[in-house]
Amino acid sequence: MNLHEIARDLLPKVRKMALSLPMALLAALVLVGINEVGHMRSQDAVTHMAHGQVTHGALNRLLQSMLDAETGQRGYLLTGDDRYLEPYDKALASVQQDLDNLRNQFLDSPDDMQELSLLSRQISRKLAEMELSLKLRRQGNEDAWKFILHTDVGMENMQAIRKHAQALIDRSSIVVKQGQAQVLRSLMLSRIGIATVTAIGLLAFFMYLRQATALQEFSLREQLLLERERDRLEGLVRERTATLSELASHLQQVREDERGHLARELHDELGALLTAAKLDVARLKSKIDTQVPEIAERLRHLTETLNSGIALKRRIIEDLRPSSLSNLGLTAAIEILAREYGERAGIEVETSLEPVQLPEPTQLTVYRLVQESLTNIGKYAKAQKVLVSVHSHPKHVAVQVRDDGQGFDPASVSPSSHGLAGMRHRVEAAGGRLTITSRPGNGALVSAILPLLQH
Repeated sequence: MNLHEIARDLLPKVRKMALSLPMALLAALVLVGINEVGHMRSQDAVTHMAHGQVTHGALNRLLQSMLDAETGQRGYLLTGDDRYLEPYDKALASVQQDLDNLRNQFLDSPDDMQELSLLSRQISRKLAEMELSLKLRRQGNEDAWKFILHTDVGMENMQAIRKHAQALIDRSSIVVKQGQAQVLRSLMLSRIGIATVTAIGLLAFFMYLRQATALQEFSLREQLLLERERDRLEGLVRERTATLSELASHLQQVREDERGHLARELHDELGALLTAAKLDVARLKSKIDTQVPEIAERLRHLTETLNSGIALKRRIIEDLRPSSLSNLGLTAAIEILAREYGERAGIEVETSLEPVQLPEPTQLTVYRLVQESLTNIGKYAKAQKVLVSVHSHPKHVAVQVRDDGQGFDPASVSPSSHGLAGMRHRVEAAGGRLTITSRPGNGALVSAILPLLQH
């Protein structure tokens, strides 16, 4: 059965759902209306509660600031130490700020504003009394400030301040309690509304559930068909991916074999020709008069040309199939590669290499990875310094090539950049993982993790 047949069988059942859907929609609209009314009432109550809490906090800070000011003032009066004036001055600044905040809070409440005015007047009296005592203490009038200190004026002022502050706190507590009561009423309204709407919703849901089973069956069948198609496509993709990966590995191995063959041909045939030519030049030197400047210059030029050809031949052979890798090992081969690259490119190349135990194909993979990375640095990075490191760990080998060049965005690399894709394929074919980290202006890091050869 295909999707069209399933949909044709399901259509009559779906039409029966037309009655339950309007009922569910009506219940949802009623529930939204109840929630909106409760939300607005609760929001208004929460605003008043928050206003009361802010007022309560400001009054507590105001009382604390007055106590701090009085403590600092008495400390200075008793000791004469100016350090006690620092908390006194901070407390005065805090008092003024709290009074300003309270005035802003009580702009819409004349009764609270009147009570605040009385509180502000008592605070002014208390501050004036403390300031007078400090002034007399600074002037050295011991009897006067001690007299003020031992009178009940300061205590009476503080009691009056506490009285007016407590009156305002009581008012704010009443506001908070009223807000709580409003919230409770809104919650009760919401409970009643939700219970009613729930009953309507359950009825609509019961009607809807009978037809939803058919829709669920349709979804299950459709899902099974889609899963089968997805599995088929995934299997096809895996098969094609494996084929392409095997083909890429084969082509890579063929290229390496061709490089090795070409390197041997160059070493044997071209090496023999260049060696014979050098021997012929040596014989010519012994047969002709080298005292003639022109002849001597020609022979010298010919010798240098042959030496350059031999050096070029050696460099091409090393690029095609590094003999140092098979003769000296991976560490020495990378050391030679890094040194020669630094000399050609004029870039400082540092190495941090450890001996590692890797199969020969994997050693070639590491060598090509470092070689390709250095080639890319020379082409694009504009770097001044490069670090090549190979470190052995208990279960893997870490290879890193880091430069301080201009960097790039790995996400913006063109799909036609086959160099990076080839590096990644080489590493993954050897069972490893390649990561490339870079940002514009911050250089680049090519890092590979390869499994270590287990004995």
